[in-house]
Amino acid sequence: MIDYLNQQLPAAEQDALRAHLAHCPACQEELETMQHMWHTLGSVRVPEPSENVRPAFYSMLASYKEEQAATSKFSLAGLRQWLQTLVLPRPVVQLAYSLCLVGVGLAAGWWLNTRKVTPSPDQQQLASLSKQVEKMQQVMLLTLIENPSATERLRAVSYTKELSSANPRVVEALLSTLNHDENVNVRLATLEALAALAYDPAVRLGLVQALPQQESPLVQSALADVMVQLQDKRSVQPLRRLLAQPDLNEAVKSKIQESLKSLSDGQPSKSSTSTPKTYHETLHHPRPDRAARTIV
Repeated sequence: MIDYLNQQLPAAEQDALRAHLAHCPACQEELETMQHMWHTLGSVRVPEPSENVRPAFYSMLASYKEEQAATSKFSLAGLRQWLQTLVLPRPVVQLAYSLCLVGVGLAAGWWLNTRKVTPSPDQQQLASLSKQVEKMQQVMLLTLIENPSATERLRAVSYTKELSSANPRVVEALLSTLNHDENVNVRLATLEALAALAYDPAVRLGLVQALPQQESPLVQSALADVMVQLQDKRSVQPLRRLLAQPDLNEAVKSKIQESLKSLSDGQPSKSSTSTPKTYHETLHHPRPDRAARTIV
């Protein structure tokens, strides 16, 4: 919808989305809400910098110049020139210069190894603020993941890209969304977020356990690709049970057979390492399973 509002969609997709909006009250309401939010943000006044910014900057610059002017002018290049002015044979000068360099290197190494590095107050404050922002993002994720709007749930899932690590509550919420969300696009986005967190053993186990719970062919295929990328052998039995289902989609059946072969060979298949197809929420039916079968 953002591309639609920015007039950035190709003409065919623009027309298709406009036709969909004409018969979908839920998407119409979503579009009106987004337009209202954009108009509201556009009316927010841009804060002006303080009048003291420029004088404070030049005062800081002047202080820095004074400190630099007061520092010693000693340098290795000057020491070398001084040694060269002495009436000494050139090999002696070179030897003295080399010994000075070795001594300086040893002293610097000892100083760096023995010195305790303590973060400055600014660095400590920045680290504290970063932790607070990450906690707020996790709270926003846990709040929006239960929102009735699929767009808000997608936004919640996108917060995982900004988290350095996910706590157990976030992982549990994402796995629950993958298994129970009614929108196929939300589940696909959640699967992508969980795949990025697959270094966590709890996430890998949750993805394996999610295999039997998926009914959408799109999610089944994407989850099979993730299992191949992770090369998790625990997924072999769930995939075989899924393959034994009599009403399994033919395209999914072919995908699972290919995934089982890749898991047996220990090599990801070409299709599983390719860039996954992007799914747009507005181009799918609100009931994901039936829409997914139609698309496949």
